[in-house]
Amino acid sequence: MFVTLYLLKMKKLRHLYLVLTGLLIIFSLHAQGEKATIYRINIKENIGSNTWIYLQNGLHEAILKDARAVLLHMNTYGGGVLEADSMRTAILNFPLPVYVFIDNNAASAGALISIACDSIFMRNSASIGAATVVDGSDGAKAPDKYQSYMRGIMRATAESHGKVVTIEQGDTIAKWKRDPVIAEAMVDERIVVPGYADSTQILTLTASQAMELGYCDGIAESVHEVIVTFLGYPDYKLETYNPTFYDMIRGFLTNGVVQALLIMFIIGGIYFELHSPGIGFPTAIAITAAILYFTPLYLTGYAQNWEVLLFVLGLILIVFELFVVPGFGVTGIVGIIFVFLALVLALVGNIRFNFEGLPATELFRAVMIVLGGMGMSVGLVLFLSSRIGKPGILNRVALHADQEGYVSVPMEPAVMVGRTGTAATVLRPSGKVTVDGVYYDAVSVKGFVEKGDAVLVKRYENFQLYVERK
Repeated sequence: MFVTLYLLKMKKLRHLYLVLTGLLIIFSLHAQGEKATIYRINIKENIGSNTWIYLQNGLHEAILKDARAVLLHMNTYGGGVLEADSMRTAILNFPLPVYVFIDNNAASAGALISIACDSIFMRNSASIGAATVVDGSDGAKAPDKYQSYMRGIMRATAESHGKVVTIEQGDTIAKWKRDPVIAEAMVDERIVVPGYADSTQILTLTASQAMELGYCDGIAESVHEVIVTFLGYPDYKLETYNPTFYDMIRGFLTNGVVQALLIMFIIGGIYFELHSPGIGFPTAIAITAAILYFTPLYLTGYAQNWEVLLFVLGLILIVFELFVVPGFGVTGIVGIIFVFLALVLALVGNIRFNFEGLPATELFRAVMIVLGGMGMSVGLVLFLSSRIGKPGILNRVALHADQEGYVSVPMEPAVMVGRTGTAATVLRPSGKVTVDGVYYDAVSVKGFVEKGDAVLVKRYENFQLYVERK
């Protein structure tokens, strides 16, 4: 009986073994027949907020589509250093191999991104290099501190690929996979690369020169040739990231210059609304600019709910300070700090003030954008304040005291010009004053006036007195 049971168990085990073996064979055949997915991201415009969004979305899609590798198809003359730094960081930290095929040009910021990739492939007529930082407005070479920063980034990127250890005649030799001195020479003409660049030239390499110096892993004339010949995928499926119209709009709105302009309209709109009766055009401008500023950042995951609420709370505190609390003190200062922090933090990837892993360049960029926007808003306020009511396009924005022999208001109180009164309320700059015991609407022409201060009537227009502290 024991023998019979033993034989039955062995028979079942044999059947189980055959089933598992069959499943393994079927799975292996299926895996062999499945094509490898190579995900292509086109970088064929100036490096900026658009290309940064394309790369972010493309890398994410490559993971979702279970790609074996990512191939950047590049042809660019360069662009923004900060966006390029963000792109090279994303490439260096990406879990899948990232390759680049330089289809003609990888200049400046394009060279930095290419050096970050695991392998570089070039068309025979392509070139890489010339990464000197220049002023975007006139193309002039930027000051040396910017060149020093770019040299450091280029060197660090080249060093990130490590060294290759070889044994020659019994000696162990470690050589950089990509010599960091070559990367630095693409920025600084003072670095000499014998046979390629002297002390008067920024290093730019052709495909053959890049091969000689280890900055090109293969010369090919097409993406297909790169994938088949060098990546080793004779049977593959090529997926390409195609940016949508929404991506283009989002890229435009997340451009640093555009963001600074939006901040200018937000602050400028709020300022002019506080100095005009009712709610009108300045409020519409400020709200529209705020929506355009925060919406793409919120959808991208940069701006969090609490950052938007912090911005709104800051505005409330500023308005409360101007119209409720006498003087300008803690409430107004806290409101300004809240607005500034909200605008800055919305531009950087942080989670509840956790800045771990955040590049200092990203935080610096955010601060500079916000400060730039605030500076432009001050210029806008000064310009419009001096032009409103004057001949020109802004002539109709303000009401005029007289027109074609008529006056816009009764002029009986004009005799009060030069008289002294008392501020019945705080003038910020609007409020009420008393002159000879009679209350009048008034506007301070020079700064704010505290309640109880003596005031001098300077003029009378539009049913209100214009006064200044005596």
